[in-house]
Amino acid sequence: MFNKSGKNNIPTAKGAEGASSSINLIGAGTVIEGDIRSNGDIRIDGTVFGHVISKAKVVIGATGVVEGDVNSQNSDVSGTIKGKTVVSELLFLKSTSKVIGDITTGKLVVEVGATFTGLCNMGPVIKDINHADKPNELSKEKSA
Repeated sequence: MFNKSGKNNIPTAKGAEGASSSINLIGAGTVIEGDIRSNGDIRIDGTVFGHVISKAKVVIGATGVVEGDVNSQNSDVSGTIKGKTVVSELLFLKSTSKVIGDITTGKLVVEVGATFTGLCNMGPVIKDINHADKPNELSKEKSA
């Protein structure tokens, strides 16, 4: 886990790569007012009044509340989000989750009991919607 390298033999935690795999915890009862940005994973069991931005995974525990936007690569939600949620890969809404706001994600998993109020845009389907009526126009031209 620790690497003694260099001339000073100072122990380091996984070197430079460790920064992207760090885990940040906001415990139950903790209230943060302001935006949170991280390259590593974030677990929220407390309350955040502001945006949460991570290049990795955001986990919102059953007691966790985010009143602001959530942007991440992956996210598991058991608590509450009041704001826009943008997840580039997989968003997992657990049975105790409550999301009030729009969702944009690559893939979405919703357990029975989860509640969601807002619009949802998923994956590459959005690109296909813009061209959905073009095959009809081509078939009209062929039959004419």
